[in-house]
Amino acid sequence: MDRRGKLWVFMVIFIVVAFGAMMTSCAKPPRKPEAALDTPEHHVFSGNKLLDKGDYPGAQREFELALQLDRKYSPAYVGLGLVFGYQNNFEKAYENMKKAKGLAEKPDDKVTAHVGMIRLYSMERKEKWLDKAEDEFKAALKVNPKSSAAYYYMGKAQKFAFNFDKAGEMFKKVLDLNDKYLIEADGEWKIVQKIQRAAPGSMIGKKIALIEEITRADVAALFIQELLLEKLYEKRTPRRFDTSFQAPVKRFEAERIVKAEPAMDIQTHVLRTDIETAMRLGVRGLEPSPDHKFYPNDKINRAAYAMMIEDILIKVSGDEKLATKFVGQKSPFPDLRSDHPSFNAIMVMTSRGVMEAKDLTTGEFAPNGIVSGADALLIIRKLKDELRFF
Repeated sequence: MDRRGKLWVFMVIFIVVAFGAMMTSCAKPPRKPEAALDTPEHHVFSGNKLLDKGDYPGAQREFELALQLDRKYSPAYVGLGLVFGYQNNFEKAYENMKKAKGLAEKPDDKVTAHVGMIRLYSMERKEKWLDKAEDEFKAALKVNPKSSAAYYYMGKAQKFAFNFDKAGEMFKKVLDLNDKYLIEADGEWKIVQKIQRAAPGSMIGKKIALIEEITRADVAALFIQELLLEKLYEKRTPRRFDTSFQAPVKRFEAERIVKAEPAMDIQTHVLRTDIETAMRLGVRGLEPSPDHKFYPNDKINRAAYAMMIEDILIKVSGDEKLATKFVGQKSPFPDLRSDHPSFNAIMVMTSRGVMEAKDLTTGEFAPNGIVSGADALLIIRKLKDELRFF
């Protein structure tokens, strides 16, 4: 290389170094703490609390305040990654999570970053997401074999993948460790146990098992696909034929009448076929409203669910006396009057062990309480056992 070429290379290097120094000098310096608790650790703690409540703007604010104090604070990037993940912005989510992994130096920070990746994969659930989550889980255990967070969130990942046995093992491990996430793991373990006992046989049953509050559409799908209600009715109830005489004129007039759709709000619903079948079978509580709507997204409470199950039991067993069996009796539940519309249904269900009090210590039934997917499935399983006697 001649002298002129060397001089050109030197100038390029000088410009690059000078530009880097200028950018460094212009970079915004860390913000000075304004209070005793104005620390990266406290802001991340507050951000995680807001994240759990679903307050994503508030959580993002706290994580950014942490980074203003320390641009290399790894847990803050984990928090931002989760904020973006919950809002389905996975490009930014993984970008922040990778920063967190790159900056993590302390063992706890490394575990937090690996767990953050497990949570992101569980949110997005794209191709081979479970394999990737398991890789992050193993990496976390290499750093800390007793990480409750790693076991807990890997348990949730296995639950989302419908691997309920593996999920139960993970939650049980958290309980054995007796450290963090005890309350959360205990709740999840109980849910998994219900699902295992219910043993859903259909994919829709497994999916609904993970729902915290089921809807009218969910119930229709469970009855048709999990309980196989259509086949059950065909097998247990005799077919009826209308052989009465009909005048030809009236019959032709009837054929000319254009019937309105029984439910106008389910045309694009993914569970439309199940909903239409449930309406055709006439399940009490799943009828369309007078304004020709089904309201598929309305939540189902325990009282309404008891009335639906009672209706099925009466139709399959043929025992019409069940409909009034407990009318006039005193209510054993402190939160349920004996003149409540669902009283008889609740009594039929609880007396046969298909349903039970919500709180066994107080005896409260909680008629207005929510019905989770796991509870709905377990009740269907018990109903199946009850129907074997008929």
